[in-house]
Amino acid sequence: MLHEMGALVAHSIHRSVLALVEKNEDYAHQVIRDESRVDQMEINVDDAATSVIVREQPVASDMRLVVCAIKIATDLERMGDLAVHVAERSLSLMMQPALPDVVNFEEISGLVESMVLGSLDSFVKRDAAVARSVVEMDNAVDSARNTIQRRLTELMHRDASTIARALELIIIARKLERIADHATNIAEDVVFLIQGVDVRRGAAEVV
Repeated sequence: MLHEMGALVAHSIHRSVLALVEKNEDYAHQVIRDESRVDQMEINVDDAATSVIVREQPVASDMRLVVCAIKIATDLERMGDLAVHVAERSLSLMMQPALPDVVNFEEISGLVESMVLGSLDSFVKRDAAVARSVVEMDNAVDSARNTIQRRLTELMHRDASTIARALELIIIARKLERIADHATNIAEDVVFLIQGVDVRRGAAEVV
């Protein structure tokens, strides 16, 4: 169930970025339509996890798996929401004149998609090394977002007529950064699931 949900969310993130870069309304509308499916999948995962707890009364590593599944579903649902926000803002920008080509979203979108896919792959394969590599990519996303913000801020100072559109792009970059944060959460949960080690915020506590 999580694998299916993750695949749908990954597609939504990819389509939301394509909607922005290629000015593709169809991709944006598909992301918005898929939001209800993502929401229902989260509910299904929660119901399944609750059922397992009631019927099986899991302990130790089995309980970690159930808790991890619930947390991953929550992060995936929030990623789906953020993809919708990107799609909606992309639709708004399509109706306005294009800005000068001072930024591109290829670097940040590529990093974010790699983190999302890597975090899901680490869970499916129970691969802590892949999960840790995802966690390490988060700083690169932050740096890419800062670069976008700096260049758009410079553009707004030069040309006040670009402010509204530039702010939309800054917000989109922030939404992508938040998606990366949720991918990091999933990767940290996978490390905890496999190794029993809490790596959140630099911690290395064995539980």
